[in-house]
Amino acid sequence: MDHSDGARSALIVGAGIAGLTTASALARRGWQVEVVEAGAEGATAGWGLSLTGPSLRALDGLGLAEQCLAAGYGMSVITNADANGVVSSMELPHLIGHDSPAMAGIARPELHRILRTEALRLGARIHYGLSVSRVDQGDGETRAELTDGTVRTVDLLVGADGIRSVVRDLIGPPAEIRYHGQMVWRALVPRPGWATGIHTFAGAGHQTGVVPISRNQAYVFLTENQARHDVLPDADLARRMGELLAPFNGRVTEIRSEVERSDSVVRRPLQTVFVDTSWSDGTSVIIGDAAHAPSPQMASGAALAIEDGLVLAQELDRCHDTRKALEAFVDRRRERCEVLVNTSVAIAELEQQQRHEHSYPLMEACHQLMALPV
Repeated sequence: MDHSDGARSALIVGAGIAGLTTASALARRGWQVEVVEAGAEGATAGWGLSLTGPSLRALDGLGLAEQCLAAGYGMSVITNADANGVVSSMELPHLIGHDSPAMAGIARPELHRILRTEALRLGARIHYGLSVSRVDQGDGETRAELTDGTVRTVDLLVGADGIRSVVRDLIGPPAEIRYHGQMVWRALVPRPGWATGIHTFAGAGHQTGVVPISRNQAYVFLTENQARHDVLPDADLARRMGELLAPFNGRVTEIRSEVERSDSVVRRPLQTVFVDTSWSDGTSVIIGDAAHAPSPQMASGAALAIEDGLVLAQELDRCHDTRKALEAFVDRRRERCEVLVNTSVAIAELEQQQRHEHSYPLMEACHQLMALPV
């Protein structure tokens, strides 16, 4: 990268939520930012996600919360129905003002569009079909060889390349990716009129629910317990998800018919990672799912990723010594992220034991904890 203007330079590996948020946060502070992404431009995994209060708070710090709320579906309440039909609800903390929703559901392509547009507006360069193959630490800088054979020498290398992070494996010991016995299904459907917040339904064997992501769309999720970690043909997914929903009654009957008609169904293993060794090595650091990937039960993976980008930029602003700034970043983030990952795993275990009366309070307590200042 050209350092002729004295600006610090960053290479970010991964153009997902963590990578694009970090790109904007650094570019806003005058960094020269380049992002490389192994996938194709426009490719996103899954149909939707939840931006909880901490997500919106961090996005508000980047000036993007209102755009995300406008593109998604604002809400404040999670309603849970257990296997006996007992209904309870939790109102999530309002972190960007009581007149604003506590959280939002949003289509993944919409969120990526907003984050990518902002990063480009601030001057970041983004390249697709490209990753990193080798990393060497120098005197206050990192030399990264890319998969096209070119080399970048930068002040900062950020690994935001997901749960199977290449950067993580290059700068530290391999991390264990844990499978927790659940497969998570998602189907894109028209939003039911009654779905004005997140609704979950616990069955005798599995859990399901609805998350609105726009005025017209929602996604149905189903968490399949004691599931084989295998791959099913895409053509069978809608039918098979419908079969898993068959034992449910009430409102699930309505959404089941929409699932069976959906041409947008995905099935993924529930996996987690928490790197309990260092997240940084010299002037390189891993963030987001590369460092701490929770299970989806807390709907907070996006929150941690977005917070990471903002906090990383703040610490690099406070301290010009990149090594010390990365140490401060990890100190601020480690405990919070570990609690979230561990809580999500505990909830997954309680679900498989059909102990929903314990999982709901644990979920609510963790949301309150995540509402505390970063």
